[in-house]
Amino acid sequence: MRLATYMLRRFFAIFIVSMIFVTLILQLTDLLMNIWSYISNETEPGLIVKILLYYIPKTLWYSVPISVLFATAYMLSDFYARNELLALFASGISIFRFTMPLLAIAGLMSVAMFFLDDRLVTRTFSEKSRLQAIALHKEKDYNHKDVVVISEGGKMVYKADFFDSYNNRLRSLFVLYRGNEREFDGLLYADSADWKYDHWNLGKSVFYTKEGSGYTASDPDYDHIFRLTEPPESFRDTVINVEEVPVAEAREYIRRLEKSGLPSSDAKAEYYKKFSFPMVVLVVVLLAVALSGKTRKNVLLVSLGLCIASVVLFYVMQMMTMLMAKFGNIPSVFGGWFPVFFFIFLSFILLKYTRT
Repeated sequence: MRLATYMLRRFFAIFIVSMIFVTLILQLTDLLMNIWSYISNETEPGLIVKILLYYIPKTLWYSVPISVLFATAYMLSDFYARNELLALFASGISIFRFTMPLLAIAGLMSVAMFFLDDRLVTRTFSEKSRLQAIALHKEKDYNHKDVVVISEGGKMVYKADFFDSYNNRLRSLFVLYRGNEREFDGLLYADSADWKYDHWNLGKSVFYTKEGSGYTASDPDYDHIFRLTEPPESFRDTVINVEEVPVAEAREYIRRLEKSGLPSSDAKAEYYKKFSFPMVVLVVVLLAVALSGKTRKNVLLVSLGLCIASVVLFYVMQMMTMLMAKFGNIPSVFGGWFPVFFFIFLSFILLKYTRT
């Protein structure tokens, strides 16, 4: 118990200092990258401060894996350099057993990072992006021209000349109705449609059905009008950044893409990454434990170098698998999770041959 307390006290002292340092670096980087744009757009200082404050949770979230890596590698390398671990190994305690409390802490931090991202970071980062867009005069326009939405698994196809996002109004709306075999079932035209609570209220409209070799025009029947329930969100000119929304909203966005028959591999890959990325904390601790003390000379520098190189390889592999998943070359779940499992497996192999 005393050994665990001694180790964790050293770890958290280095971790907190490292996290503050990395957070400040990320904040200053974002500020310096946009400072001239703020000045040229005459952005108020108060708005800049709000942007930086909303960015703090995201920078803390980003800094955790880096700080954990540095703290673990530095602490263990220092123990090796001062021969403190030699006494530990002589008493029959392995490096894995010694660092078990640290690995447990890393596992808890991974879980905490996921919930922190889902409950806080996504919302504050989204607000930061919105305020920054206002400051730089890059507000997004959600109006949409020539919009097409596939609904009810392909049984209904909406086509409108224009969607007015502010008033939730569609202009020159066509709705194609199709049967179970995707055969033509009818075509509805309305010069306008306004969203009322849970359905679209049509303006001047007409319904076309096929009769023999021609088509018959009539007033839309109640059953077809009653089915016009696709929400206005489906018609907005927006591509959601899955990184900036909670898991539930990301899942709903993917469902809408699949329902509309649109490509969803990119969004799915980012969705699975939301679950896998927090596991980086556990990965970097395993790598640091496995790679620390591989040499008796320049222990600190060599251990830090090996750990950083391994983590860089992890991020490169994750970048490659994510790109492959987004292009549909591999399943989306592999894009987010394969690097995590591969490096955990590699870490246990390295631990088997580590110096104890």
